[in-house]
Amino acid sequence: MSKQAAQPLSSRRSFLKQSLATGAAVPLPWMVSASALGLGGAVAASERITLGVIGIGSRCRYDLKAMLAMPDVRCVAIADVQASRREAGKALVDEHYGNKDCVLYRDFRELLARKDIDAVLIATGDRWHAPASILAAKAGKDVYSEKPCGLTIAWCQELADVMKATKRVFQAGTQRRSVPNFQQAVQLARSGKLGKIHTLYASVYMPQLANDWLPGEPTPSRDVCDWNLWLGPAPWRPYNSKYVAGRWRGYWDFDSGARLLDWGAHTVDLCQWANDADDTMPVEYEPSSDKITCRYANGVKLVLDFLKTPFGERPGWIQRLGTCPVRFVGDEGWVETGDSGEIEVHPASLKSELKQFETVAGLDVSAHARNFFDCMRSRSQTAANPQVMRHSHIACHAAALSWILNRKLTFDPAKEAFVNDDEANSLRSRPARDYDA
Repeated sequence: MSKQAAQPLSSRRSFLKQSLATGAAVPLPWMVSASALGLGGAVAASERITLGVIGIGSRCRYDLKAMLAMPDVRCVAIADVQASRREAGKALVDEHYGNKDCVLYRDFRELLARKDIDAVLIATGDRWHAPASILAAKAGKDVYSEKPCGLTIAWCQELADVMKATKRVFQAGTQRRSVPNFQQAVQLARSGKLGKIHTLYASVYMPQLANDWLPGEPTPSRDVCDWNLWLGPAPWRPYNSKYVAGRWRGYWDFDSGARLLDWGAHTVDLCQWANDADDTMPVEYEPSSDKITCRYANGVKLVLDFLKTPFGERPGWIQRLGTCPVRFVGDEGWVETGDSGEIEVHPASLKSELKQFETVAGLDVSAHARNFFDCMRSRSQTAANPQVMRHSHIACHAAALSWILNRKLTFDPAKEAFVNDDEANSLRSRPARDYDA
């Protein structure tokens, strides 16, 4: 790894200061913009974090808008296999900065080859999250990856291992760790004021696996949509425009855990945190018609309650809390919260334990992104660091596999393997296609 890649911000600052001091070939002061010098409240170019974007669909635009608002972050490039999305992303960035400087790439590996990019926002489909993050880390970039961060248990393991080996800063896009109402609910659960915690509830989509592969259509030119690169490590199959428009969810080749990780990556993650279990995961997973019941080694139950249909009918406790609600129950009380920003507690006396906070929608990534960029500067661990991601995501995958196999599974958190179950263990990974062939 180059010195520049390991310390991109300080290297640029040192170079600029040294060049100015020695009169080396840099633009004269009257040729440098005020914003580049950090005048008028702007952040000097040498202090900015330069950002590249890999995959720019609707969720990415939501993330990116929050990041564009940060004066010390500068988005300079976007990569996407679809021309229409690339152009829409460029329009968003260029309009924000009032210029036409955002550079576009079809192949994200060209973006990663740029030495001036410090960090990447990865918001592709599930199949690419881990491989793109791993390539980015090896290229010396810090990574903010949308969830689910790995299509399989094996991808989650490799992703965490590579981040540790390369010493890159990584933030999983499980932003509810940085949203005030979720933070307070977790703190209350861990404070002992609910008594001994015995049951955690995580809302998840009802798992589903599609078996109606869409019919093949004429493959567009690579410049319109690079279908081979869209598939990436997933098995080859004929092109269909509905896949690239977003209808890939629920298909085994493309989706993480039969859709269970769509919400589970958030809600199971919060339950792990409330149970002080960021370094482990449940040891048992048992599916039924409306839930998956898991058990930790310390006896605490984790119940994954299914929504009967996405955004449709919901179990009673979920009704009033908006999307991604969680519930933590102890022998002296309970707390529950969701994306509405409201916190419900029992007994009512526990309300006095809640601090005043500004209500923020659970979808808001501003604080989570700020945590990522601040940790880039300090080289410290993020709120949703690789080990947090590893354990919460593997727990979700294990639960999904219990549903797929329709039987109780026992899991060894230390070995990260199912106990005496070759079939389940074989599903921890999937063959990866050579998309460069």
